[in-house]
Amino acid sequence: MDTKERFPNPELTRRSLLKAAALGTAVAGMATKAVAASDKPVWDLADAPAPPVRSKAARVKVAFVYPPTSQLDKEGYYSWPGSGFDAEGRQKQYTEQLRALGKELNVELDILEQNIADDAGAAAFADSVKAAKPEAVLLILFKKGHWPQLKKVVEDAGVPAVVVAPLGILLVDMINELRLNPGVYLINSEGAMEGIATGLRMVRAAYWMKNSRLMDLAPEKADDKQLPVIGTTLHTVPLERFYEAYKRTTRDDAVQKLGRAYLGNAKGLVEPNEDDVMEAARCYFAMRELIEAEKADALTMTCLPGLQHPHKHVPPCMSFMTLRDQGFPAGCQSDLNSALTLMLVEYLYDRPGFMQNASMDTESNLYFGAHCTCPAYMGGRGSKPEPYILRSHAEAGWGCVPRVLLKEGQRVTMALYQSREKPEMIVYAGEIVRCPEIPPVGGCRTNALIRFDGVQDACTVKGMHQIVFYGDYAEPLRDFCQLYGIPVVT
Repeated sequence: MDTKERFPNPELTRRSLLKAAALGTAVAGMATKAVAASDKPVWDLADAPAPPVRSKAARVKVAFVYPPTSQLDKEGYYSWPGSGFDAEGRQKQYTEQLRALGKELNVELDILEQNIADDAGAAAFADSVKAAKPEAVLLILFKKGHWPQLKKVVEDAGVPAVVVAPLGILLVDMINELRLNPGVYLINSEGAMEGIATGLRMVRAAYWMKNSRLMDLAPEKADDKQLPVIGTTLHTVPLERFYEAYKRTTRDDAVQKLGRAYLGNAKGLVEPNEDDVMEAARCYFAMRELIEAEKADALTMTCLPGLQHPHKHVPPCMSFMTLRDQGFPAGCQSDLNSALTLMLVEYLYDRPGFMQNASMDTESNLYFGAHCTCPAYMGGRGSKPEPYILRSHAEAGWGCVPRVLLKEGQRVTMALYQSREKPEMIVYAGEIVRCPEIPPVGGCRTNALIRFDGVQDACTVKGMHQIVFYGDYAEPLRDFCQLYGIPVVT
């Protein structure tokens, strides 16, 4: 077999080729197949730990704001949207679409049948919101002159408000009254239903964050505490529990199947041997055991001490890769902010993220991020996985971790939620330039040089362990932050 065909990446040296060949012809055959069919699933994405929070439905109260058309007929003047706008018919149409959308997104919509037509109706609806305490209100305006009633509900209800006006109802001064207000997401658009879906996803994500259980595998004793503002429960589980789970996890059929998938779909392997790969698969199932036992919706872990002598577990980087690919947020080094950001990105956009150490190439003025774990399905579970190479952990020098080859030219967003009494969100948008080869560069195994929009000096980029994810989501993420009163910094 031609070695260039089997291991086409120039990082794979003659020494590593000889080492890889020792794994045998079966593994070699699997690796060759993967190069030719890299669009096949790397592992079974359906076989995933189901975050319990995803079954919960956020509650949203919905009201339409407009006067009866019969009243406008008597007055003889319709103003915007005009005499041909059938408000009652539009309410019926929207209601049908909203019920279907609520079912699709698992959001419970309590739709007020009677439209809000006057001040008394606005006050009564605001009072009902205060009593019911939903996650948000959705207010749909069908008449320019009823803007004051809508604003009254927004001011009095005391919950985040998604405000909708089909194009041709509001004038610019009205739009600017609420467009940038914390606690409001304003949609003034021809395609209002698309905007409503975006708004409801934001509400759902915030609700899931508030009701999530983030397991932190850490040296500290067992503990639970609710995080400020975002409301997530931080559930600390002693690391010893993970050590014990790892010890009792055997190389059963499930472990061997996953290990073969790691090997069979890799573009190549350098330092690890087959035993290293199987141990990485074993580590994943030890994590699964704790996830299910603790009913966790996400996890983070103090992972580095266990890699030092004596080895208490293998590098968990393949486990983090697989969990994120399956839609389960999993963060490194017990970094709370990074784990929360992974959760938020997954809940908002169904995207896994690449948590990385921040550095910069000062000569090319590019951001450089690197870490020893990264999802393969960076585009989400319906996407084609990115190719990866199996390497040792860069800093520990042993085990098996992925070097995921991120796509050159891919648009990305980078974010970091900073949890505190007054939280902030770091947000950047940019483009992957390339993934530098190892060697000559050092650092962690998955890496990327990124050019961020509007950043003149790469060394001014803020944050550490920020989350990079595929897609242009900087503006939608800013919208989420506005709806929940989180300042954005760049």
